[in-house]
Amino acid sequence: MKRRNVLLKVLRSRIKGFVDKTFSIVSAGLVRAIPITSKAKAAFTYYKDGMSAQSEGNYAEALQNYYEAMRLEIDPYDRSYILYNIGLIHTSNGEHTKALEYYFRALERNPFLPQAFNNMAVICHYRGEQAIRQGDSEIAEAWFDQAAEYWKQAIALTPGNYIQANNWLKITRRFE
Repeated sequence: MKRRNVLLKVLRSRIKGFVDKTFSIVSAGLVRAIPITSKAKAAFTYYKDGMSAQSEGNYAEALQNYYEAMRLEIDPYDRSYILYNIGLIHTSNGEHTKALEYYFRALERNPFLPQAFNNMAVICHYRGEQAIRQGDSEIAEAWFDQAAEYWKQAIALTPGNYIQANNWLKITRRFE
């Protein structure tokens, strides 16, 4: 059983490497072929490099690339994904206030990012659980209510996704 798990892990790693390499090759070809400005091409390259660094857990390098991409990118839709990924890094680092700020900024540019609403809800729910552990049920309920609002928005954008959130909304009678 142990050997099987090791083999599966190696296989997943190789597949991930193949997918990452394939994405890099295809995206590089598209960037060369699509008639966009050199500034937009550079922004995409920084974004792609940021995604690669982020997937490897190199968050400092990813942030540097994302900030450089933000400096160059002018398209609000593309900027929303850069901001979203910056929010993901701050979430991973436990910097929830910063993460929320970046998710808000992403949604200002693209209000159709259900994953941003979901992540905001997860942070609010976590803060609600923290408030319960600290004995402050009133603050907890406020956080849970805010989480519910964000999850409702995520679910409205992608019905059928976020099943656990949907169940939580029903169980807590927050789904209307």
